[in-house]
Amino acid sequence: MIKLRAGILGATGAVGQNYVLLLENHPWFEVNYLAASPNSAGKRFGDAVAGKWFMDKNFPSNLADIVVGDASKPEQALEKCDFVFSSYEGSKENIQETEMRYAELGIPVVSNNSAHRWTRDVPMIIPGINDYHVEVIDTQRTNRRFSRGFVVTKPNCSIQAYMAPIEALWKAGYLPKRMIISTEQASSGAGYPGVPSLDLLDNIVPFISGEDEKSEKEPLKIFGTLTDGEICLYPNLKISATCTRVPVINGHTAIVNLEFDNKKPGSLEEIIDIWKNFLAEPQKLGLPSAPQHPIIYRYEDNRPQPRKDRDAGNGMAVTVGRLRKCDVLDIKFVSSSHNTILGAAGGAILTAELLHVKGYL
Repeated sequence: MIKLRAGILGATGAVGQNYVLLLENHPWFEVNYLAASPNSAGKRFGDAVAGKWFMDKNFPSNLADIVVGDASKPEQALEKCDFVFSSYEGSKENIQETEMRYAELGIPVVSNNSAHRWTRDVPMIIPGINDYHVEVIDTQRTNRRFSRGFVVTKPNCSIQAYMAPIEALWKAGYLPKRMIISTEQASSGAGYPGVPSLDLLDNIVPFISGEDEKSEKEPLKIFGTLTDGEICLYPNLKISATCTRVPVINGHTAIVNLEFDNKKPGSLEEIIDIWKNFLAEPQKLGLPSAPQHPIIYRYEDNRPQPRKDRDAGNGMAVTVGRLRKCDVLDIKFVSSSHNTILGAAGGAILTAELLHVKGYL
């Protein structure tokens, strides 16, 4: 099988480095192009990350001699890669413009950035939940006269800790009406260098800029319907979110209170069975990065825990526990996932796999 050539924009950063590791020995993709800021451009990748390699594993030795390109110059990627993953840093306007320039040159962009999440003709995808939103790519290509290129993006990492359990119940006919979400987000979600250690040790920071708003709005686009190739926000769901930063390295946790619209499950056991038996499009298609079980239920009173559960399904599964009846809404539960794998690079790789089997790459 001939592998697709993948590029990584922002390859020297924390998310970019995670892409490098997760794509090592990937059956469909191989890393053929690395790009970063002008400060790193022109250096060997091994030299560019020397002294600032954040991962626990060493980077693949076969990438050490690749000369890093300038992520702000899409023309450098031509003839070197079939598509790119984007995680480079910059202003919202700069990222929006640059990612679209790659698309204009015929290079598809699978973005980890937030810049295009609310661009009308850019789908924001969680594989297994809104797979059919890939059809918006056709609208984007028509609107912008792109031949082969396009931009797709993924949502905020924290909402992926609980969207799959909601989707599983939705698919079973139990529609969400109101949600109260409280997230306890790992320090790695702030990037590097992130939150100063003296602010976070022995402490909880009850504010993450923009996170409450993302958590309340992004699910409405993900659960939205398609009309004439455009995404219409789902109107019948109200979400109240409070997002905090906690002294955990990896693994976002969410405490979810949920109310159903009209039809309600008959028992807690029925809900657990729905979660345990849930299989989505990535599992049905056999995508390489898809976990065998996207939702894992733990019966222990003290689970899920980030340290014990974040690596479930190779970091691509959501772990749920403490399902109970709620005296204010209908049910409440605790849910957790790996923010830098499922919530970042791994989730984007799964999106690229979905796009490939759908014929977009």
